[in-house]
Amino acid sequence: MPNSSVVIVGAGMGGLAAAIMLRSEGYDVTVLDQWPGPGGKARIVEVAGKGVDAGPTVLTMRWVFEQLFEALGESLSAHVELRPIKILARHAWRDGGQLDLFSDIEQSVEAIAALAGNKDADGFRRFCRDSAEIHQILLPAFICDQRPTLFTLLRRIGLVNPDVFKLRPYSTLWSSLHRYFSDPRLLQLFGRYATYCGSSPMRSPATLMLVAHTEQQGVWSVKGGTAALVQALADLAKSKGVIFRYGCKAEKIETKSGKVSGVMLADGNHLIADKVVFNGDIQALGTLIGEGAGRTGVKTHKPSKRSLSAMTWCMQGRAAGFPLEMHNVFFARNYANEFQAIFKNRSIPDVPTVYVCAQDRGAFGRVTEGEKERMLVIINAPADGDRVSLPDDERARIGKRVLSFLSECGLEITADDGDISLTTPHEFNQLFPASGGALYGRTTHGPYASFARPGATTSISGLYLAGGSVHPGPGLPMAAISGQLVAAKITADQPKNFRVGGA
Repeated sequence: MPNSSVVIVGAGMGGLAAAIMLRSEGYDVTVLDQWPGPGGKARIVEVAGKGVDAGPTVLTMRWVFEQLFEALGESLSAHVELRPIKILARHAWRDGGQLDLFSDIEQSVEAIAALAGNKDADGFRRFCRDSAEIHQILLPAFICDQRPTLFTLLRRIGLVNPDVFKLRPYSTLWSSLHRYFSDPRLLQLFGRYATYCGSSPMRSPATLMLVAHTEQQGVWSVKGGTAALVQALADLAKSKGVIFRYGCKAEKIETKSGKVSGVMLADGNHLIADKVVFNGDIQALGTLIGEGAGRTGVKTHKPSKRSLSAMTWCMQGRAAGFPLEMHNVFFARNYANEFQAIFKNRSIPDVPTVYVCAQDRGAFGRVTEGEKERMLVIINAPADGDRVSLPDDERARIGKRVLSFLSECGLEITADDGDISLTTPHEFNQLFPASGGALYGRTTHGPYASFARPGATTSISGLYLAGGSVHPGPGLPMAAISGQLVAAKITADQPKNFRVGGA
């Protein structure tokens, strides 16, 4: 019987998870990536001799990663050191007010009462209860299962199950938040959960409330940053027989008689495989398939459906005037204007929300006042990086505007020019081809957007999909789940006449 071999294109989290789960089933697995190492969007940017996490900065849904290590007979704690984060984020508003959100619900209740009053504090308790219910309903039926249609999702939940109405798919997150909060600052804070999926809270379904529950289940800081977790997974997979080929670009996914036959590399060499997992933005799939793009059955989306991109500044800077935590978010007054600018006007907001990750202030760090520290500063931007490249003077102008806004919020950041590395949507499009710089696939706008994601399978036999633009969606744990789901699908599709595992 022939042996079943799998080539995975892309060593991001989805590809790593797929590799581990497939290897645990005995498959021969080769992972390709055009970059020098694993991680994809969980990347490190070197600034002034130090590495700055330029992607995800914390870990949620820890159990997902524990499953990956356990699949190969190991434990997460033996390879990666984690510490829980008590203050999830510190929030501040230019017009006044500061609020810490805690992993402990009652601590957050007290903080909200001090900021906005007891009525909104009680609203937060109800918000937490309802987000937990949504999470409980969707975890087995949607998040951890193969991509459903609307009908199959309802069937999994139960067609006459009253829990269906708790999902509120036809209510936006923004409108639903008004059921719990009257203070506009809290609407901004919890509306921001839509941006975790690269979307607008004014156009995304209220089901995204479930993000609150995932955070309350625990948020962890990783010693060495999320890149350390990625490297630990790659090292474990390699030790168990997965082959990694870095600096190796896939030029074409080859087919024969309607089935996958292998991958042609940019250097002209060929890898034979009866199964290929594409772990990249689905917008790039057509380029790799070539003339067979129309046969994949995967619908790409228009640029208007792209999720958020970003402008990110990785830096070694000095901070003063504001008591930074590891995670900090600074808001202006009119939140709706920000998403109007990005999604309708396709422009950088004049006064954007600014996220500052002070990475040396986490559970494993300590900063002496006045010394340089690693920081990641992010603002949202339209995903037009394949069409627009900001000139140097515009980049500088936006950077000054961001620093000026932070100063108005009480935070002064200074850094030398050589201590800053800027990434715009144009550079993100170069890093992740055909995405336009979109960091989360397509938006979650509208009640049916989640069903438009392609899922693990295609119409070409042997061609499968994983990653942040594939069900179940963006974020490290979700991308890892997509890898687990594609591995499960490959195993389920395995013909009986194939032998899994090498000699």
